[in-house]
Amino acid sequence: MEQNFYDSPTKSPIIQEIIMSNRIGAISVILAERLCVTDIQALKLFYTSQTCAHLHDKSTGLYLYGDHYIADEYMREMEGRQ
Repeated sequence: MEQNFYDSPTKSPIIQEIIMSNRIGAISVILAERLCVTDIQALKLFYTSQTCAHLHDKSTGLYLYGDHYIADEYMREMEGRQ
């Protein structure tokens, strides 16, 4: 049975990937400002974090929260590592 993404284009896996990439970019910019690092450095740090893994894992529900909240979660994760 063929899935029809025309009824709800946002359910398309390609669109979902674009949305997630955009969000991760926005979160990285927030983290770059907070950590006083470049956007690229913040992106690398975020991608290797548990917070990013949880963002990709739909069962955690983290993807439902705002970008600033997710940045806060990352900061708490980093505080816990120290």
